[in-house]
Amino acid sequence: MSAAEAEPTLIGSVQRALRLVDIVANSPRPLPVKMLSAITGLTQGTTYNLVRTLIHEGYLTSEPDGLVLGSRFPAFQADSGARGIFLARVRAALRDVTEELGATAYLSRYRDGELHLVDIVDAVRNPRIELWVGLESSAHATALGKQILTELSDDERLDYLARHRLEELTPRTISDRRTLLTHLEQSPGFAVDREEYAIGNACVAVPVIAPDVVASLAISLPADQVVLDRSLIGKLQQAARRLSLQLGADALAGSEPSASASE
Repeated sequence: MSAAEAEPTLIGSVQRALRLVDIVANSPRPLPVKMLSAITGLTQGTTYNLVRTLIHEGYLTSEPDGLVLGSRFPAFQADSGARGIFLARVRAALRDVTEELGATAYLSRYRDGELHLVDIVDAVRNPRIELWVGLESSAHATALGKQILTELSDDERLDYLARHRLEELTPRTISDRRTLLTHLEQSPGFAVDREEYAIGNACVAVPVIAPDVVASLAISLPADQVVLDRSLIGKLQQAARRLSLQLGADALAGSEPSASASE
């Protein structure tokens, strides 16, 4: 066999498509096609053609703010820890909440001792509030943050509060540490922010708990439109349970030994 015959035949378009999927899979945020083009150095025309095919085949999904992984991406069955896979799961859950409740949906997560905003899906009639103070500095004033603080152990909660000032963002913000701790201890299973973060806006959050995941799912609405009845809370809790189960199933699938390993 000649050296030329021994060389594998590589299809450039396949390599480029796989590169796009790899970038999206490892991105913590949705990626616009133009950004993918810039990252890879491909022309926009080439990138759009490849992305169109990947969307058609189910490996990518187009969202208003960029691309996320599609349901046919193989690692959906094996590794929920990858950032892009976690984001795609979250994005689908938030979209469901937004469509059902007509409210902007948010998900935050506790990781490495800090609270992080994972993703937001806007409702057309009730878009997101302006996040003028980051969640890492406003957990005490947001339903997203208070729900996560409720789920932490006593030591984790006290450690977090010892490292963060309780700034008074509005006249309704709970800025006293002892009062906040009492408020968290009396949680009814969900958290509410009534104009504590921003005047005119209210938010309600419920827990999302899965292996290696402590998070909160929330919606925001103008304060005069929020009616905290059993129906609203129940629908939000149902969505959170579905996401928790999905993330738990992903983690379980990822922890199963392969056939070769068990032989």
